[in-house]
Amino acid sequence: MKEEDIEIAIKVVIVGNGAVGKSSMIQRYCKGIFTKDYKKTIGVDFLERQIKFNDEDVRLMLWDTAGQEEFDAITKSYYRGAQAGVLTFSTVDRASFEAIDKWRAKVEEEVGPIPLVLVQNKIDLVEEAVLEPEEAEALAKRLKLRFYRTSVKENLNVEEVFRYLTEKYIERNSVVSEDNATTSAKIGIFNTSTPSNPTADGDNPNNNDNGTIQLRPNKQRTKGKSQKFKSCSIL
Repeated sequence: MKEEDIEIAIKVVIVGNGAVGKSSMIQRYCKGIFTKDYKKTIGVDFLERQIKFNDEDVRLMLWDTAGQEEFDAITKSYYRGAQAGVLTFSTVDRASFEAIDKWRAKVEEEVGPIPLVLVQNKIDLVEEAVLEPEEAEALAKRLKLRFYRTSVKENLNVEEVFRYLTEKYIERNSVVSEDNATTSAKIGIFNTSTPSNPTADGDNPNNNDNGTIQLRPNKQRTKGKSQKFKSCSIL
């Protein structure tokens, strides 16, 4: 296999309470569209986008998970194998802000520490804000996470969120490679087999050998491999 036929694949989970804009975020990033009509995600949705980063092909596989507790048993299984994540809350929903610690714990319970970013969405609704800017900044400082304020509607900082996660992921993998460490759940070929009943800046990712998402270490799948899920690739 030629080196130029190899691409980096990164599984990213977007988590947070319902109605904070997770689905809208990946729709905006992958398809360049925005709809103000809210439709609750049932279980998990999936889109992907292919980008260039430092002259390398990178495929971002974005998993949008339901924010309602009734879907916990379903969505948690999709966290496994995740290599980066977005913790999202809304400017106009204080409960979503207060739930960020819970969402981080849920992700790390399944995959251990992975690159994460904290996102405050809907900043275009700042006049309706239910929290002070200093509160969000203090949360990011306490969690030691990069913090972005985004407006999916205005397409503000959405690209930056995913570019940052790509940079962190590649940077960490490069450090591990230089140290000749064993690569575990870092760059891999994804076998996207789903669970039997699908209804719907940490630095040490763990390998999760449970059959939901299986990874082979180091360089990954060839370009053009078919996907079972709906996808969007933008170069």
